Amino acid sequence: MAIASSSGYDGIELRFVENEDSLWKLPTFRASELQSTKRQLKDSGLQISCVDTSCRFHFPDPHGRQRCHEESVRMADLAATLEAPGIRVFGDTIQGEADRDSTRHWIAESIRYLADRIAPTGVGVWLETHGDFACARETASIVREANHRKAAVIWDPANCYIEAKESPQAGASRLGAAIRHVHFKDLFIAHDRWSPVLTGEGNLPLPEVQAALRQIDYQGFVSFEWEKKWHPEIPDAKVALPHFARWWRENGER
Repeated sequence: MAIASSSGYDGIELRFVENEDSLWKLPTFRASELQSTKRQLKDSGLQISCVDTSCRFHFPDPHGRQRCHEESVRMADLAATLEAPGIRVFGDTIQGEADRDSTRHWIAESIRYLADRIAPTGVGVWLETHGDFACARETASIVREANHRKAAVIWDPANCYIEAKESPQAGASRLGAAIRHVHFKDLFIAHDRWSPVLTGEGNLPLPEVQAALRQIDYQGFVSFEWEKKWHPEIPDAKVALPHFARWWRENGER
């Protein structure tokens, strides 16, 4: 929180805290401590842009999907308390003997069910472009089938680029107004392998991402993603977060 505030960020996205992704389990986000957490955020001038779940709705077994429904509801309640506009969910990967069409249907059905169930909170259900359904065409198809006003998209152009070979212009153009939140990172890609690097030091077409966002007049958060949990060799957040903020300002973005 302190690094984000001092670096000029407007908000933070919640993913793992104290190595826990079911954030509702932590004292920081429960009872009296939750009110203290909200005060600290307000005093730091930070909003919560999104609350991330690890929930995936690709399970052929309905009980697997139901477990993720229950987890998502808990996270949506927390998001509402923190005044966050949406929770992140995944599709995600075609399982075992399952096929693409069935998996797509399970995901869409789950999103619609979840969006209906948490509707009183006002929190949206945002599907990240990820896994076997990373490309914009697949993600858009799922959101259309879900057919709920609170179902929308988190666009991760890096995922689309490396998993679906999709250009930023193609992805943003197809998803358009369905995009509620954007993940932004740089990668160095070579011989079908990639690694996170400081912004501007990789070979993702970052200017194309920015141009695509301008083209669709995107007005939401752009969330810098730094995955040190999965890549412990990369620099600390205290280096990466200020670096991104400077890069973003120097490259002409608000």
